[in-house]
Amino acid sequence: MFRWERSIPLRGSAAALCNNLSVLQLPARNLTYFGVVHGPSAQLLSAAPEGVPLAQRQLHAKEGAGVSPPLITQVHWCVLPFRVLLVLTSHRGIQMYESNGYTMVYWHALDSGDASPVQAVFARGIAASGHFICVGTWSGRVLVFDIPAKGPNIVLSEELAGHQMPITDIATEPAQGQDCVADMVTADDSGLLCVWRSGPEFTLLTRIPGFGVPCPSVQLWQGIIAAGYGNGQVHLYEATTGNLHVQINAHARAICALDLASEVGKLLSAGEDTFVHIWKLSRNPESGYIEVCVMGWVEWGGPSMGQQALTSPLLPQVEHCHGECVSDTQLCGARFCDSSGNSFAVTGYDLAEIRRFSSV
Repeated sequence: MFRWERSIPLRGSAAALCNNLSVLQLPARNLTYFGVVHGPSAQLLSAAPEGVPLAQRQLHAKEGAGVSPPLITQVHWCVLPFRVLLVLTSHRGIQMYESNGYTMVYWHALDSGDASPVQAVFARGIAASGHFICVGTWSGRVLVFDIPAKGPNIVLSEELAGHQMPITDIATEPAQGQDCVADMVTADDSGLLCVWRSGPEFTLLTRIPGFGVPCPSVQLWQGIIAAGYGNGQVHLYEATTGNLHVQINAHARAICALDLASEVGKLLSAGEDTFVHIWKLSRNPESGYIEVCVMGWVEWGGPSMGQQALTSPLLPQVEHCHGECVSDTQLCGARFCDSSGNSFAVTGYDLAEIRRFSSV
């Protein structure tokens, strides 16, 4: 069970963008950083564990060409093996800062030469993979930046071509030195997922076809892809083969954000239906299959199984742990606040605060 803790006030409400919340834990300083997009600015906040706000500032997208300030599309902290960078994406380009947001170390302008006059140009979808930072674009390409251990000598090393529609989200997990391991997944507005193996050169392993519904958010955990769709469903796929294992009718409206507490296998889903759900993933170490005990509406290769528990070791499974309603709020961001999944935070359109919840 979770309870509502002290909220963190914002100077302005969160923009109605999917994945509109980023969280960075700083255990050594006993602080948590929060990042929220509001129009042409990103609000950065630091708070103590009990939710007391300590500092708040705003970052603006680099102007570039044009008379109007560019709108920011996402803010995200990328944790690399040797440093942490804050990445902002907008309709003009990509900005990278040191983790506190005070020092810009890199600026990449978007090339709109291939865009039609009526096509929006933007970057969206940010993730760290090893010593690379990957950023999605409106054209469906994923830009891969090679990040040095320190300093501003960041290089655009590769452009990944696997999508024909704008990228919505990118998820990664450590490959742990294994060969032929799928450790990155990208999603787009058509619902198509591309599964990659990272390295000096990224390799496309498989494509998981969409079905006419956008996939705003994806996560990757122990070789399992969790994908949240615009129809409110969460799908679990095997990353290496693309096989669909579990389909959950999780929300009544579009899913706006997924997050994973990787240490314990908890999956957080938030939807425009005002609800936040927490699901527990687990893997049977003896059989190597994902174990599931589903409480909710779940489908696996057939009709809905309702509240029935799935016990076959051949079926990946998920356990519903908690549901929370944020009344009269169209949610647009949700993140765990700690690696064990004992607390989480959400943002909502026209909600001038970050709502925090912690386990009882």
